Amino acid sequence: MMAAQTALIEPSARSLDRPIWAALSSHQESLAVRVGRARAFPADMAAFAATDPRAPDAESDLVDLVRARRDGVTFMQVDPVFPSSSLQCARKAMGVQMVLDGDLAESESAGLERLSAQDVPEMLRLVAATEPGPFLSRTIQLGAYWGIRHNGRLIAMAGERMRLSGYTEISAVCVDPSHRRAGRARRLVRRVGLDILRRGEVPFLHTYADNESAIRLYGDLGFRLRRYVHITTLVSA
Repeated sequence: MMAAQTALIEPSARSLDRPIWAALSSHQESLAVRVGRARAFPADMAAFAATDPRAPDAESDLVDLVRARRDGVTFMQVDPVFPSSSLQCARKAMGVQMVLDGDLAESESAGLERLSAQDVPEMLRLVAATEPGPFLSRTIQLGAYWGIRHNGRLIAMAGERMRLSGYTEISAVCVDPSHRRAGRARRLVRRVGLDILRRGEVPFLHTYADNESAIRLYGDLGFRLRRYVHITTLVSA
């Protein structure tokens, strides 16, 4: 198990407590689907949603937003979500939020390929086989994605998802089960992370709290636990 949640939080990192709201209020504000004081990514980009932390009475707006989404919406934030009787919790899990502490070693670029919209069908098949977290038909528009092929077939990938002031999230890190233990995930995370660092931003990422192998990999690369996060999917009651 991970060590206890760190008690020290840099003031500049407070936006990471609610990264979805922060992203949809800064770099990715133009993408936001707005219902009053609730915001979400477009349904074919990400299932994520959040409410204005300054508006604790935003429940009615959230209800309207959830009702418009057949599969509901997912919150990912430090504070827990308590839905009203108009909503129900379809899934709850604990995750960890990790932030890069320092620099990344240069990554060997040979064999790494910048992915594009034409690669999305293959990316969706890889995600279905590995379940790294949500990746949808337009998720690739959120940032740069890199992949590795074997005999022409996409077997590993990673990319950028949420962007907020000073930070970019690394996401969809996955490797085909028959091609693991060869350092491909490590190379891809470095590649994506280096791009983020060169923009003057800090890479961060999320994974489930019980995914010990991923946590160990990210820790070896220099990512450190920042906070535990509540991952909650809400649907209409």
